[in-house]
Amino acid sequence: MGHLLASGWFVFLIALVKVEAQKNPPSFDSKCLGNMLLVNVGPLGGRHLEVAGVLNDSSAVLTSRIASRCGFRMKKSPPDNAALLVSLQNCFVKNVDDVDFTTTLNFRLLGNQMVQDEFYQVEKTCSYATWASREIICNSGYMEVSVRRPTSNDYALPQQSIPGSKMGRGTKVGDAGFRVKQLVFFTPEAKTMEVTDAQRTYMITNTATRLFLRSPPTCSETFTQDVSGVTMTVLKTSIVFENKWMATRINAAAACPTPEGSVFFTENSIRWFLPQYIDPLISGQFQLLEVHVGIDGSRLDPAEAAARRYSLTVGELYVVLEIPFGAAGGHIKSYVQDNHYYTSYEIEPMLELHWTEDTAQEDTRYKVLLPITMAPWLQSLYVTDYTVPEKQYFDLLLGSFGPDVFLINISFPTGVLSVEECSARGFNILEHTFPGSIVKFFTLQVPFSDPSVLQKPQSEMGMIVFSLHVTFGLLVMPEFLQFSHMAYLEAKVAHTVSPSITGDCDKENFYILVTYGTQDFNFVTLVGKQALTPALAEEYDLMENGTHLSFSVPFSSLNVVYEAVKATSIRSRLDVTLMDPQSKYIIKQFSLSCTVIKTLTECFPNGTMTALAVKLDSVPSLNLSQLVLRDPSCGPAYSNDRLAYFVFTGSSCGTTRRFFGNVMLYENEISLPDELEMMKSEDEPEYELKVYCYYDINETHAVSFNARARRSEPYADDARGELQVEIRVASDDTYTRFHAAADYPVAKYLQEPVYFEVELKGTKLADVSLELDSCWATLDSNRLSQPRWNLVINGCANPVDPYQVIFHPVWVDERVHYPSHFKRFEVQMFAFAEDNDLSHQVFVHCDVVICDATKPQDGICDQLCSKKKIGIKSQRRAVSDHKLLHVLSGPI
Repeated sequence: MGHLLASGWFVFLIALVKVEAQKNPPSFDSKCLGNMLLVNVGPLGGRHLEVAGVLNDSSAVLTSRIASRCGFRMKKSPPDNAALLVSLQNCFVKNVDDVDFTTTLNFRLLGNQMVQDEFYQVEKTCSYATWASREIICNSGYMEVSVRRPTSNDYALPQQSIPGSKMGRGTKVGDAGFRVKQLVFFTPEAKTMEVTDAQRTYMITNTATRLFLRSPPTCSETFTQDVSGVTMTVLKTSIVFENKWMATRINAAAACPTPEGSVFFTENSIRWFLPQYIDPLISGQFQLLEVHVGIDGSRLDPAEAAARRYSLTVGELYVVLEIPFGAAGGHIKSYVQDNHYYTSYEIEPMLELHWTEDTAQEDTRYKVLLPITMAPWLQSLYVTDYTVPEKQYFDLLLGSFGPDVFLINISFPTGVLSVEECSARGFNILEHTFPGSIVKFFTLQVPFSDPSVLQKPQSEMGMIVFSLHVTFGLLVMPEFLQFSHMAYLEAKVAHTVSPSITGDCDKENFYILVTYGTQDFNFVTLVGKQALTPALAEEYDLMENGTHLSFSVPFSSLNVVYEAVKATSIRSRLDVTLMDPQSKYIIKQFSLSCTVIKTLTECFPNGTMTALAVKLDSVPSLNLSQLVLRDPSCGPAYSNDRLAYFVFTGSSCGTTRRFFGNVMLYENEISLPDELEMMKSEDEPEYELKVYCYYDINETHAVSFNARARRSEPYADDARGELQVEIRVASDDTYTRFHAAADYPVAKYLQEPVYFEVELKGTKLADVSLELDSCWATLDSNRLSQPRWNLVINGCANPVDPYQVIFHPVWVDERVHYPSHFKRFEVQMFAFAEDNDLSHQVFVHCDVVICDATKPQDGICDQLCSKKKIGIKSQRRAVSDHKLLHVLSGPI
C-alpha cells in the first residue's frame, strides 16, 4: 500500500512540475546593492537551477567550491524562488577602472522526462565608485576583504585559474615593478604560504586600485576569536611585495560574526548583537560614522524599517537589531517528521557599519548578512467547521501553513481525487492568505449530494445525518516532503426530498415539469441563463399548484440553444436549473435535447438558392454576421444573434456545379473568412455548413398548340361598361403560375424576390393601356394605415428605396393577348423597421389609371419609367379622366 501511494505521488508531482513550468516561466530581477549584485529568479517550477559564470565567451558552472571562492552565494526563497548574491569583484566580472562592473550569468532550469531544459542569460552592469579604503563583506557563502593600494601597476600577482575551467583571472606579471615576496596567514600564529598554493583555496587578486582577498566561511587558515562575547571567524593576511631596492607590506583582514553569542530569542522577537569595536579589524581609536539596516543585502530606509517594526539601537558596546517574530522580510519554513508538521521562522538581516580610524583618511565599510533560523516548533493544525446545514454543503477551513506548503489531493471513502478532479466534480477548493500575514489556509466546500458524503437516516427524529471523512494530502516544496491531515465533519438536517425536474418535447415545444419535493425549498428557476420572471412565465404558459409547476418553451425561444444541424433538422437543447437565491447553490440541473424538422436550404427553379445558418452552443463566440460563402464578398442577407440567412444563385458567390447522371448538383459552403478563423480560440471548433441543390437535367415537358388565320381585323364599338383590375403574386419571373386565394398568407424570406402582376380585365380594346400611378406597402389591408413604404411614385420606382422596384416587360403568349393590359414588377421582400418582430405580414396596394393611346394627354399616361427598358415611348390619355382604381395583394 505504501509503495503504491508513493508511486502515485511521484507521477502526480512530475505532472505538477510540468504544468507549473509551462504556465509560469521564471522571471529574473537583478539589483545593484553597493559592492554586491542581487539576482532573484522564480518561480522554478520545483526544478533544479544551475548557474554558470561567463567570461570571454567561456563559462564555468558554479559548484559550491567555485561559488565560495568567486564571490557567489545561492539561497532558496520560498515558496519556489531562488536568490543569487554576487560580489561585484567576482571571478567573471568585466571591470572598467574599478567603477563599472559587468557580470554575465547563464541560468539553466534542469528538465526531466516531461519537461525540457530551459536556458536563460542575464547580464547586469553596476556602477560603484565610492569605495572605502577597506571594504569587508560577511555572509554564509564567503568572506571578502578589499583594500586600496597606492598605484595602479606596481604590484603584480600570478594569474589565477578558476577550478574546473580553463579560465584565468589576475594581473599578468611584467618585467618591472613589485613582485610578491611573501604571503603570511595569521592563524593566529604566522603561517607562510606560496601564493600559488594559497590560490587553490582562496581568491587573491588585484585590480587597478585594489587588492582583493576572498575565502570560504571556514578553512584551515581561519580561526575563531571572542569579540565582546561574540564568536567571530577571522581571516588575517599580510602580503609582502618587493623590487630591487625596496619592499612594502599590504595587510588584509576580515572578521565575521557567527550566531553563537550574537543572536538571542525572546518570547516575541529576535535580537542580534554586533560589537562596535571589533578587535581583529581595529587597532586604534575609531569613530562610527554610519549604521544601516537591511534585509537580504538590500538597505532599508528608517521609515520602512519602522513600518516592519524593526528596532535598531546603537549602544556603547553593541549595535543591537531587534526583529519581531513573523515580521516582513522573513518567511516561514516548513518541515515534516513522522507525519507531524513543524515550522520555523527564517530571516537574513544585514547590518552595515562605516567607521574611520585615527585620521579621517582611512575608512572601513563593514557589511554583515547573517542568516537566522529559529528552532522548528510543532504546529497544531486545526479544522474549523463553518457548515450551515440549510445550505446543503460542508464548509471547512484547514490551517495554518507556511507559503511552501501545497495541497495536492484529498482522500475520501470513495477514493483519492487531485485538486483539479475535486474542482471538476463541483467541490470548491480555495487557498487564502491575509494582508500582513506570511501564513495561508485552505478551504473546502463539498455538497451533501456528492457520493463521497455518507448519509444515515434517524427515522425516530425525522433527521438525516450527513458525514464527511477526508484526508488532506499536503506537500512541502521544494524538498517534496509529504504529510497528511485527517478531518471529520457531521451535519444533521430534516429529512427532505429535493425538487426534481422532468421533461419531454413534441414538434414545436419543450415541456418541463418541476416537482417541489417534500419541503418547500426556496429556489429560483433558471430557463437557459434567464430567471423565470412573471413575464416569462406568462409567455411560457406556466401552471402551478401546491406540488409542482409546469411550462412549455418553444423551440424558437432565445433560451434554447442549438447543438447540431443536419440538412433537414436541428438538434436543440433546453437547460433548466433550480438555484438557491441566497447562496447561489445549485439544487438541481436538467437538460433536454430534441430534434426539430427544419428546412435549412431551399432550391428555386430560377436558380436561386437560400440557406439558413444557426449559432451552435459549441461556438459561443461566433458572430453570425461575419459568415460568408465561398466568395468572401457574399455575406448574409439578414442576420441576428441566432441565425444568418443567405440568398444567392447558382452562378454567383463561388457556387460550383457538378453532374451525376441525370442530376446537376450546385454546391457552396458557409464559414468564417480565413483571417477571422485564425483569430478564434483554439478551444472552439471550426464552423462550416455545406449547401447543396439538385436539379434534373433531362426532364421533358410536351407542349401542344393550334394556329388559325385571323378572319378579320379586330374593332371596338363605343359603349359604356365597367372595367376590372386584378393584382396577383406569381411564383417566379416567368409569370406562368400564380398563388391562389387559399395560398395566402404567402411566406417569403427577407430579400427574396416577389413578382407582382396587375391585369386589366373585361376588355379587348388594343388601344387601351393599364398604367401604374403609385404602389405602396402597409402592415394591414387598410390603404391609409401607417407605417407605409412607397414602392412606385407617379409611375416610377421610389428613388430613395435602396432596393428599387424592377419592371418586367410583357410579351404576347397563350394567356396574354394585349400586353398593354398588364403591368409586371418585382419587389425584394422586406420588413418594416418599426416592427421588431420580423414575422408580421405585409400588404401591397396599387392605384392604377386606364389610358387611351389614340388621344395623347399630359399626366400619368405620359410616364415612360415602366416602358424605357422595352422601348415603348408612346403617350396615352386616361380613358377615365385620371380616375384612380385601387387594387390590393396580401397578406405576404
